[in-house]
Amino acid sequence: MAKRVVLGLTEELTVISQADGVENVSLRGRIDTGATLSSIDIELAHELGLGPVVRDKIVKQAAGKSRRHVVMVTLIIKGKKITEEVSIADRKRMKYPLLVGQNMLKKGNFMVDPLID
Repeated sequence: MAKRVVLGLTEELTVISQADGVENVSLRGRIDTGATLSSIDIELAHELGLGPVVRDKIVKQAAGKSRRHVVMVTLIIKGKKITEEVSIADRKRMKYPLLVGQNMLKKGNFMVDPLID
C-alpha cells in the first residue's frame, strides 16, 4: 500500500487557473471529511475561468437543499496535482473560499488528522 499524505483541518492549496492571462491562486482551504463533494466560491471560480458546467447536483446542508453547478478544477495539495469535480457556491461569508471534500481526499489518497492545523 502506498504511503498516504496526512492533511490537517486546513491546508495551503493552489488552484490552477483556466483563464488566459490569469495566474494560479494560492489559498488556505478547509478539509471537510463530511462533504461528499468539494466546493469553491462562485467569485473565485469566475475569476479563474472555471468551466464549463459538467452537471448540476442537489446539495443537502443544514439550511436545506440547493441545486449547484459542478465544474472541473485542478488543485495542488501537498505537491499532489488533482483534477476533480467541485460544486460552485456562494462562500463569501465563509472563512475559506474552497472546501476539499471526500471526492478529492479519496482521489489523492489522503488521510486527515484533526490535530494538525
